[in-house]
Amino acid sequence: MSRTTIADVAREAGVAKATVSHALTGNRPISEETRAKVLAAAERLGWVPSQNARALANRRANAIAVVLARNPDVIANDSFFPAFIAGVESVLAETETALLLQVVPDRDAEERAYRSLAHGRADGALLLDLRDDDWRVPFLEELDLPTVLVGAYDGPHPFSCVRTDDAAPIREIIAHLRDAGHERIAHVSGPLRYVHSRARADAYVAEIGDDALLREGDFTAASGRALTAELLALPERPTAIVYSNDTMAIAGLSFARAQGLSIPADLAISGFDDDHLSAHLTPALSSVSTDPAARGRAAARLLQAAVGGAEPRTEVVDCNVVHFRESTSA
Repeated sequence: MSRTTIADVAREAGVAKATVSHALTGNRPISEETRAKVLAAAERLGWVPSQNARALANRRANAIAVVLARNPDVIANDSFFPAFIAGVESVLAETETALLLQVVPDRDAEERAYRSLAHGRADGALLLDLRDDDWRVPFLEELDLPTVLVGAYDGPHPFSCVRTDDAAPIREIIAHLRDAGHERIAHVSGPLRYVHSRARADAYVAEIGDDALLREGDFTAASGRALTAELLALPERPTAIVYSNDTMAIAGLSFARAQGLSIPADLAISGFDDDHLSAHLTPALSSVSTDPAARGRAAARLLQAAVGGAEPRTEVVDCNVVHFRESTSA
């Protein structure tokens, strides 16, 4: 006769194997009703966990993870990620917890990465680049992997979340440009599948009233240059362009100057994320500093709490500051 396993108990109780483990160890909060259901199923089947199984259930990897489904070139040139990771590491260093960073090419690889984390490679994950109706949110809930969402995700979820207001800076920049006399203001967004790109684009459309001068980029310099060329080739070109990151803005500024335009007399330009070089360009680039390190610290603390069994909560990090410089001056 085969020996009863934790999988048998989970099946009998109608729960996940991880829930059986949590019912026995108390590592994660579960309802008393679920705990009673698990214990009753174990008693019916005559199952008693071995000492080895208990030790395995209590063991932690002492690591958290970030999985990124992005082009490595975008990551390398984006000022957000190094600062965010530095903020995360500053918190993890206090407990000598490791950070695992994995870049994946597609959804299949991303799913495999998260399954690996849930099977003991890491104690939890930070979820970045949130998307509308993000498949990863219910997937990670199913895996029972402690997770913190980094971004203003509005779908249903059971996780802690770090939020910022990406719309307010766009409204402030547009108001500034209008005060300077600009009426044809364009926006080069990031990929609109991302929640933060969509929030900025929605704020732009709400302020302008239509999306005729909205163009979707991919955060790379190449897309910034190409879309700037497209906008400047219009019969009635924009007099100002608001970009969703500084990499695209700098490429756009360079292209415009190569076409003989004066910045900001002929074309005002602003960016987002305030790259460390932006203030030192000629002209200096108006941009939005977002303090990724502060978001990294908040996310790491929330994830440590989630791994320890704390109830999920949302933390709003008020860190976006618009810096108006020469590239948008009247």
